[in-house]
Amino acid sequence: MLSVANLSKTYTSEHRTHQAVRGVSFQTRKGEFYTLLGPSGCGKSTTLRCIAGLEKPEQGEIRIGEKAVFSAAQRIFVPSHKRNIGMVFQSYAIWPHMSVLDNVAFPLVSGDRKLTRRAIKDRVMNALSLVKLEELASQPAPLLSGGQQQRVALARALAHEPEVLLLDEPLSNLDAKLREEMRLQIRMLARRLDVTTIYVTHDQLEALQMSDRIAVMHDGRIVEEGTPKQIYLSPRAAYTAGFVGRVNFFEGSVKASESEDATVNVETPIGVLACHVAQGPSHSEGEKVLVAVRPEGISLSMERPAQRLNVIRGVLEASMFAGDTQDCIVRVGRQEIQVKADPLTDLPASASVYLHLPPARCVIIRELAG
Repeated sequence: MLSVANLSKTYTSEHRTHQAVRGVSFQTRKGEFYTLLGPSGCGKSTTLRCIAGLEKPEQGEIRIGEKAVFSAAQRIFVPSHKRNIGMVFQSYAIWPHMSVLDNVAFPLVSGDRKLTRRAIKDRVMNALSLVKLEELASQPAPLLSGGQQQRVALARALAHEPEVLLLDEPLSNLDAKLREEMRLQIRMLARRLDVTTIYVTHDQLEALQMSDRIAVMHDGRIVEEGTPKQIYLSPRAAYTAGFVGRVNFFEGSVKASESEDATVNVETPIGVLACHVAQGPSHSEGEKVLVAVRPEGISLSMERPAQRLNVIRGVLEASMFAGDTQDCIVRVGRQEIQVKADPLTDLPASASVYLHLPPARCVIIRELAG
C-alpha cells in the first residue's frame, strides 16, 4: 500500500550539514498499523514529513498504492494536497476561530475536490461520529479539552477518506490516563476503517500496544523491523534491546554450538548461560556475543529452585515496591541484574537470593555495537 525506498534527506545550514534520513526503506500492507519508533533526532518525523510531501528528499522513491508521489530518479514530486493522505500533528493545529464542524470541514472546502455543501456536511458528521464528537459539532474550538482537540484533528484527517493516515506523536500532549485511552481508540478506529496508518512515536509502550509492525530508528536509519513481540522478545540488535524496554546485557563467548535441544552455551561473567536459539545462522565456538534478558524474564526466589540450567546465586542490593511488581537489583559478582519479582514476596535487604534465567528468555545478540 505504501512503499518507501532508499529515502535520504539532508538539512544544510551555515555551519553544518546534517543527514536526517539515511537510505530508509520499508513497505506496508493495506490496513496495516506501522510505527516508526525512536528517540528525538533519529529521523522518524522527517521520514513522515517526506511521505506527507512537507519535505523534499534528495534520493529515493515513495509510492502510495501504484502511484509514485516522489521519485528522485524520475524527478517526480507530487504536492502534499494531491497525495490523498490524512495527517495529525503533535500540536493538532486546531483553528480557534472556527467551530468543531468548520475545523473538520476545512480540507474539504479548501481542497481540489469539488463537493456539495450537503456532501461536505455528511462527511464531516460521519468523521465526527467515528471519534464520538458529533454532539459537539457546533462547539467553539477554544472550549474543547486536550483529548477533544486531538479527536477533532483525527476527524479532520479522516474526513476526506485518505489512503494513508499519518500520525506524528499525536498523544504526546495528553496526560497519562487520557493517552492510554486514546491509544486504544486510535488503534480500534484504524482497524475498523482498514486504513493504512504510519505512526511516529518515541514511546516504546505506545508502539508495542498499537502496532502491527514496528521499525526501530536510530541515526537516520532503520535498525530493525518486526512485530511488537519480535522487537521486544527476540531483538536482533543490541540497540533495539536496549531502547525498547529494560534489559540485562551479559557479554560472553559461545562455549558450545547448537545441541539437540536447540540451545547454545555462552560463557559470561555470571557463569555459563544456556540460551535457546531460533532457526538462523549457527553460532561458532568462541564467537563474541551479548546475551539479553528482560527483568520480567528472570525468576527470583529465596530458596534454590529445582531447575538445573541457568540458576545463579546473588545478593539483593535494592528492591522497590511498584504495585504489580517489585523492581529489584541483584548483584552477582561485579554484575548488577535487574529483576521484576512477585510483589507479595518478602525480600529482606542484603538477602542471599537465587535467580533463574530460563533459556527461552536468554536472547543471543550478534550485533554488539547495536
